Amino acid sequence: MSFRFHVAHSTPLGKIRSSSTHQQHHKHILAKRCGSTSSNSVSVKSRAGELDSVTMAGASSVRVAVAQMTSINDLAANFATCSRLVKEAASAGAKLLCLPENFSYVGDKDGDSLKVAETLDGPIMQGYCSLARESRVWLSLGGFQEKGSDDAHLCNTHVLVDDAGNIRSTYRKMHLFDVDIPGGRSYKESSFTEAGKDIVAVDSPVGRLGPTVCYDLRFPELYQQLRFQHEAQVLLVPSAFTKVTGQAHWEILLRARAIETQCYVIAAAQAGKHNDKRESYGDSLIIDPWGTVIGRLPDRLSTGIAVADIDFSLIDSVRAKMPIAKHRKSIDFWKSASL
Repeated sequence: MSFRFHVAHSTPLGKIRSSSTHQQHHKHILAKRCGSTSSNSVSVKSRAGELDSVTMAGASSVRVAVAQMTSINDLAANFATCSRLVKEAASAGAKLLCLPENFSYVGDKDGDSLKVAETLDGPIMQGYCSLARESRVWLSLGGFQEKGSDDAHLCNTHVLVDDAGNIRSTYRKMHLFDVDIPGGRSYKESSFTEAGKDIVAVDSPVGRLGPTVCYDLRFPELYQQLRFQHEAQVLLVPSAFTKVTGQAHWEILLRARAIETQCYVIAAAQAGKHNDKRESYGDSLIIDPWGTVIGRLPDRLSTGIAVADIDFSLIDSVRAKMPIAKHRKSIDFWKSASL
């Protein structure tokens, strides 16, 4: 299994972005440090501007990382991979690492996930909490198999852990994947998973986070609520998209969610063949509020991380130049307009 590390670069969007002497110096230092590994493809994206003081006083941007991996039916092996990725992210200066759906386990057959499901205070999740504490990095742990209300069900739970190892928030996947893939296999997530009911947002050092999981991506109203009712700045979409649906829709849906909410989107993806029956599309992405991909691994199927900066001034700039929050009509407006 190969590991690759990539620091993202993006071309400025006209007058929306700018750069500073301080950030260019930081860019040079990081590139020099990361460039010591010959197998790594490294460039650095820098941005500047005034920062929302509530989020990160004294800084204009903060670094995040998105992971890509191929989980298998081995809890210890997956933890070892995640541990390595967390250390890479911490070394790159990331304050948050996003891991994909089913980061801790992918079973070989139906029912395997129920066998490993645990409560959030169980040894599996506590191991990841320790990993966050030891590395001093926030972790987005998407798609954890949390024990459900009975032995026949689990919750597909997105857990946010802070850099002290404390669970800050949990979001349970609302939209369950009951789909017959054209040319592929059938999925019925609802047969063993309980749907969540609550939308969640949480403040962090990298902005106000809006956690979701995989199939949620196809339901834009969830992301609209995260932006306009819950004031999210960064949307998290850990996933294990199938190869067929990923080829068709993965990037375009993610970029659409970024554009229509004017949020950053961080989408950590499972990649490649987990077993003889299951294959994931891969292509972990970080997308800015203008819809530009600013973080991506060079290889869609490799295991590794991509790094980019959350620029709070860019969020403010995009929202000011394209003021959709002011122009947005409520559901009540459309009801009355149709009468």
